[in-house]
Order: sequence, then structure tokens, then C-alpha cells
Amino acid sequence: MRISVLTLFPEVMQPYLDASILGRAGKAGLLQVCFFPIRDYSLDKHKRTDDYPFGGGAGLIMTPQPVFDAVAAARKTHSPGCRVIYLSPQGRRLTHRVARELAQERELILLCGHYEGIDQRIIDELVDEEISIGDYVLTGGELPALVLIDSVSRFVPGVVGNENVHDDESFEQGLLEYPHYTRPADFRGLTVPDVLLSGHHANIQRWRSDKALEKTRLVRPDLLEEKEGSSSV
Repeated sequence: MRISVLTLFPEVMQPYLDASILGRAGKAGLLQVCFFPIRDYSLDKHKRTDDYPFGGGAGLIMTPQPVFDAVAAARKTHSPGCRVIYLSPQGRRLTHRVARELAQERELILLCGHYEGIDQRIIDELVDEEISIGDYVLTGGELPALVLIDSVSRFVPGVVGNENVHDDESFEQGLLEYPHYTRPADFRGLTVPDVLLSGHHANIQRWRSDKALEKTRLVRPDLLEEKEGSSSV
């Protein structure tokens, strides 16, 4: 999968992409993330990318010219029709299902805003979709872009070693995940449930299903409501 990120601050994103699973995916050629520093495309002699909003108001707005030119440059490196996604608190919520959907794309262009936001003409003319990672506001789109890249890349074949790992993950079946335990079986008097040591696979699966349902009912009852609503349609 190839992803281009348009940002004012690529240096804050690169270390995360170089580490752990994403780093290995990059080295293996399974995930390619390229940066287009928006400031490089500014025609302002001081390389400014922001200005005050028309009509007044607090904060600064990212100006159209650098972003238009950065998107044009990124598109030249992608296939025609590559989706441009703007990371925005006003967008569609990024969920497990949305991440799986986006993973079907072979290429994506991500636009990270900053300051108070971006000029609306950028959204109207260049952006295919706005994506939000939650109902809160951050100082920029770099963290949301990393969240999107991380969640989407896990569905790219080969990025996660065991492809079956997705089957039991939280949200895959509309439930949160069951508790996990590893060695030692007794840590300072804290013991692992006997059923997990029994070797009885049917009982283990039943215990895991019960615990997943119990956890979901306690912490995220809304997921159960959605699951029941979808099953009744």
C-alpha cells in the first residue's frame, strides 16, 4: 500500500513509522509512506502557509495555494482517482469497519491540517472525504494521520504476521476482545483462569466468548445495541 502524507511537520511522524510493525512493513515493501511538506510548496517569500480568516475570528487558517500545489504534486505520483482524505474532527468517524474499507485502496493521499483549520476551497475542490478519529480537537492532523495509517495497514496482507489475528480482535464481531494471559501462570499470587490451562479448546472458546460479551456489556453497551439492531434488519 502506498500513502502520501501532506503535512507541515513530517519530522514528527517519521519516527513512529520507522518503528515496530510499521517499520518492518516499510522495509518489506508492504507499506510505503511518502511525505509532501506543504511549506515547500508555498510561493510566499517567507514560506508562510497560513493567514487570518475573512470575517474575523481567533486563530489562523491554512491558505489554499501551498495545499493545492502539494496535492497536485502528490497526485502525479499516484494512480488517477486516488482518494484524498482530510483528517478533520468534522469527518466520518474512523472505526474498525472504516479502516478495513480503506485498506482495500491500494493508494491514499492524506492531508493534515493545522492551526484553526484549512480554507474551505481546499475541501470543496480537492478532498474526497474527511475522516475523524474522535469528537475532540487536536493541534494538527499528524496524530490522526498516524492513527489512520496504523489501523489501515494492519489489514494489508503480510503486515501482521498471522492473518487470522483479526478474527478475534475488538470490534471484529461487534464485541470487545476477551482478556489475555501469558506466562507465568502464577505471578505473585495472581493466577491465570484454570480453563485456559485445561487444554480443552471448546471450553476455552466458550470462556472467551462469555468474557468478550461481559466486557462489552460493561464498558461499551452501545456496541451490543448496534449489533442487535443490525441483526434485526
